[in-house]
Amino acid sequence: MVSMENNLNILLLLILLFPFAGFLLSGLAGKSLSKQIIGILASTAVFIPFVFSVIIAVNIGNGAISLKLFDWIHFQNLNISFSLFADSLTALMLLVVTGVGFLIHVYSIAYMWDDEGFSRFFSYMNLFVFFMLILVISSNYLVMFIGWEGVGLSSYLLIGFWYDNHENNNAAKKAFIMNRIGDLGFLLALFLIFTTFNSLEFSTVFGSNALMSVNNNTIFWICLLLFIGATGKSAQIPLYTWLPDAMAGPTPVSALIHAATMVTAGIYMIARSSILFAFAPEVLGLIAVVGIATALLAASIAIFQNDIKKVLAYSTISQLGYMFAALGVGAFSGAIFHLVTHAFFKALLFLAAGSVIHALGGEQNINKMGGLSKKIKVTTLVFLIGCIAISGIPPFSGFFSKDEILTSLFEKNPLLWILGIAGALMTAFYMFRLYFLVFKGNFRGSEDTAKLIHESPKLMTIPLIVLALLSIVGGFIGLPEWMGSQHFLENYLSPVFNASIQILNHNTHLPISEELILILISVIGVLIAIIFSWYIYLKNYKVINNRVASVFLIFEKKYWVDEIYEFLFVKPTLWLSNTFYSIVELKWIDGIVNGVGILVSRSGNQLKYIQNGFTEFYVFMMVLGIIALFVINFLIR
Repeated sequence: MVSMENNLNILLLLILLFPFAGFLLSGLAGKSLSKQIIGILASTAVFIPFVFSVIIAVNIGNGAISLKLFDWIHFQNLNISFSLFADSLTALMLLVVTGVGFLIHVYSIAYMWDDEGFSRFFSYMNLFVFFMLILVISSNYLVMFIGWEGVGLSSYLLIGFWYDNHENNNAAKKAFIMNRIGDLGFLLALFLIFTTFNSLEFSTVFGSNALMSVNNNTIFWICLLLFIGATGKSAQIPLYTWLPDAMAGPTPVSALIHAATMVTAGIYMIARSSILFAFAPEVLGLIAVVGIATALLAASIAIFQNDIKKVLAYSTISQLGYMFAALGVGAFSGAIFHLVTHAFFKALLFLAAGSVIHALGGEQNINKMGGLSKKIKVTTLVFLIGCIAISGIPPFSGFFSKDEILTSLFEKNPLLWILGIAGALMTAFYMFRLYFLVFKGNFRGSEDTAKLIHESPKLMTIPLIVLALLSIVGGFIGLPEWMGSQHFLENYLSPVFNASIQILNHNTHLPISEELILILISVIGVLIAIIFSWYIYLKNYKVINNRVASVFLIFEKKYWVDEIYEFLFVKPTLWLSNTFYSIVELKWIDGIVNGVGILVSRSGNQLKYIQNGFTEFYVFMMVLGIIALFVINFLIR
């Protein structure tokens, strides 16, 4: 038993080392290696950790493993080690990050083959995975913060990967800056956690004795600050506008950010800290409200977007809102369940969208698509599977996780359930709008583009097929009790969340008959939304589209949130920066520095005449110097 535990500890370290080694190899030796070797090395650097993650997930049981690498910070009463930690929640996150991440890496080999920055791309991708693994495998908040900041850095590098385009650079800066706003909340929470518990280790902070002795008001502020950090990383109101702009990066980057890495960080952090949030029910209530509001806001915007990737981006924001709503009502395992299924079908949808873009030579406007099902049949089929899964149609994966969240919302407050149902109907509507406009009807692009349409190579379609299968069967890990199942995933995560659930007193469940009625309402509503989408966008597309364009301008313009932020924050900041530059920088700082330089220069110009080359003048000046010294010496005495 001890030997097995030691072996698992070693695997924790190896899981980190392989992606980091891939980052170094692709970055430093990329130009001397062929693209094929780089692609294989980078993908293998993620696949091997996936194998190790499977071993850990199977053997972790109800316990946990940890590995202390070294003492990191030791100053007075501040003792922080660089340690790794894994329990069932960590193991599940490792499977998602490495498993989905591996498929995205394989897909990227073909997608990025003709790009000049091929090796740089895979170097950044491995770095992204490395930092996400640090985030989920950490044993304390400070090590988690390294991964937290690391995924922010990696996203900046990948969103602005095509840096020749100034808009891509702006999108990367926007993502980086908005995440720094949220990260400030996380950092302040770390200071408050340390001053309260005298530690940042999870084992110490989450200890029942430590928690019971802390004032609830302190925990309230800790949780509120942690939630602010999560809103930035997981794109919730008000820090969500960076995520749609993050589509500026290559499509595999979008898949990695939205499905397996960055945006799931906030969900994981709150789930990891569930015991803290259980002592702050007011913050949980706020999380539920913000989550459901974000889900509805993003869904309403997604309906009127015409960029295929931005529709999916707002879809991600909306689905993250459901996860936050689940966390807010104490359904921690439900939130993680939806995180897992969402990773499958959202990676599938983004990579399938990349296949569409690849087939059309870079076109992303869905109004210039249509009828693609005749030429790219594999992509069409997998995209349809993704649409069905995210819409929550049984027995696809999204149905089980969405049903669990909606049931939890109803148990907490029926109004939350009604709002959740409204978001689910909008989800089905805009996803099948996307499907009908892209794959059905007649092609609306140019004749030259029509000649280019072709199915993607197998290196792209095979990962799509695997993700499609996971999107179909992935929900079986969380079969509900009304199906006669023990809910494998909930039982698997119970050692992590049991204490939190007991504090919140969430052990009761709806009667099966009542739950089945809620499910029936949800499924029927989703099917009606799909039929309504078909009627508008396939049967009467031109007529309806022309008629409602101006009516729904507020949704098409995304509620003018970006413009409001531009007016309230960006323009005043730029004005202050320009003012500071023109007055303080140019007139004061440059004035002083340049003034010193001018003084030295002019003094030198005047004093240069002293060096005239005449010996008599030098003797004269030496005599004057001696006399001056005598006079000074006399005055001092």
